[in-house]
Amino acid sequence: MISSFFHAVFYDPIYNALVALVSFIPGSDVGIAIILITILIRLVLLPFSLSAARTQRAMKIIEPKIKELKEKYKDDKEKEALETLALYREEKVNPFASILMVFIQIPVLLALYFVFYHEPFPAINIARLYPFTPVPGMASLEFLGLISVAGKSLVLAFLAGLTQFFQAHAALSGTMKPPEGTGMQADFQRIMGLQLKYVFPFLIGTISYTTSGAIALYFITTNLVGVLQEMYVRRALSKESSK
Repeated sequence: MISSFFHAVFYDPIYNALVALVSFIPGSDVGIAIILITILIRLVLLPFSLSAARTQRAMKIIEPKIKELKEKYKDDKEKEALETLALYREEKVNPFASILMVFIQIPVLLALYFVFYHEPFPAINIARLYPFTPVPGMASLEFLGLISVAGKSLVLAFLAGLTQFFQAHAALSGTMKPPEGTGMQADFQRIMGLQLKYVFPFLIGTISYTTSGAIALYFITTNLVGVLQEMYVRRALSKESSK
């Protein structure tokens, strides 16, 4: 049931959009179609990312008040929880908004990845196409006539890892900036930040090389769009705070 829902709501629509793009793009360049569909998906998810960033900013603003409540009611956890919820209502903060946004984005991005992984061109899975989806007469796997997205590409894999590093750096210096101070939670978040910045790029580069150029191109695009998105979100929050 979950698999059917995932395919009906996420996987099939993305695959049909990708096939349609290949049909309309001059030269039926699969690489360009991958870039366009990835950008489109990230733009659709942008409002959710902006909402999550607003919540993170609001949580940081009221963090001193939350600490005061924890200290004041350290011997009465029930009272602490009630007062914390009251503070959230007073400040109009939904602490679960960030988690909700993550849950919304994950299936979309996973579907995008699995489409590129399980539906290799030039073969077209007719069974997954809608009746109105145009079927391309051909599909070029040579991105811009230079690099094949069908097989392994060391160049694209390296770029995937490098862009992941820049994306992580932008996020960790912006809306995902680790908290200052000491404590178990702060130390844990700083460690996770280091993992995201230095280990994850290597992992993404390895996955990109061991799968295909199409997967690598997907990671490159989503990372670059992620950097631009981080800049946009940061600027939008800065304008909101200055009003």
